[in-house]
Amino acid sequence: MTSPERELLTLGIESSCDDSAVALLRGERDVVAELLSSQVESHAPYGGVIPEFAARMHLEAFLPLTEEVLRRADVREPAKEIGLIAVTAGPGLMGSLLVGVMAAKALSLAWNVPLIAVNHLEGHMFANVVSFPELAPPFICMIVSGGHTEIVLAEDFGKYIFLGGTRDDAAGEAYDKVAKVLGLPYPGGPVMDRLAVSGNPGAFDFPVPMRGSSAGIVFSFSGLKTAAVTEIGRLRAQGKPVPVEDVCASFQRAVVDSLVGKLALAVKQTGVKNVALSGGVAANSALRAALKAQKGWNVFLPPVNRCTDNAVMIAAAGCSAYLRGVRTSIDFAPDPSWELW
Repeated sequence: MTSPERELLTLGIESSCDDSAVALLRGERDVVAELLSSQVESHAPYGGVIPEFAARMHLEAFLPLTEEVLRRADVREPAKEIGLIAVTAGPGLMGSLLVGVMAAKALSLAWNVPLIAVNHLEGHMFANVVSFPELAPPFICMIVSGGHTEIVLAEDFGKYIFLGGTRDDAAGEAYDKVAKVLGLPYPGGPVMDRLAVSGNPGAFDFPVPMRGSSAGIVFSFSGLKTAAVTEIGRLRAQGKPVPVEDVCASFQRAVVDSLVGKLALAVKQTGVKNVALSGGVAANSALRAALKAQKGWNVFLPPVNRCTDNAVMIAAAGCSAYLRGVRTSIDFAPDPSWELW
């Protein structure tokens, strides 16, 4: 006989920012179908996400996305076949969250299927869980994105200890702001990563934020961002060309050194050697290479398509919570500032 855990079919819905995503997950790891509608090209002319536009585009995307995912999965009677709906309820942009949550509630009521609210950051953590069956607590997870930079100890699924985070800008946010000053297209992080490959990481002596163990597990990227922007401005004021590749490489070197240094401190303090990376910046080539080079760690790097926002990670986190006995009332409200740890 097949266990209920293997048979549970979960519909995941993600809309925390500017990606509309829907996925079907069987059990805790079997991806049946998934689709994502990116809004990057629509927001690129503005150099960042416009919340009102994002919400409107989510409204347009979710019905066709859901219908197509069901079709690809050959789900003809969702009320009978789907056992759970998992939806991102925060943190994120309020308008975007509302669209996903209301869509999930409507489907839950129409199909009479249980609904569970998922924290977006826990979802990012589960991008690793769904990708690596061997990953089990305890493990350390560093979540790095445009909105978050933090390190969490997963003592068990659903039981997390916050070890440290940023006191100002997130790493991805700093990337995007420096990229904008350089005149690079949005989103700037991936572009800077590509250009850094051709640059000299020692060309500029940008400071490594909060270096050393005395500062504790604390990140700060506003000073590094300011140092890079100031140097770019100085070169332009002197009429000198800005070596874009060198700026990107030097900036990236400082960011990666900071991230890996604090992660090493977390490993030292906890004694936990299983280390996972998640969030959009987890796709950064230099960061991935630096973590692979660490000796004595068991490093888990999610596939690049699982680093950015997706519905598979939400379905996985929701399924895990549901199987642990977690339940969500249908009258819950999204929380753009939801803190899980």
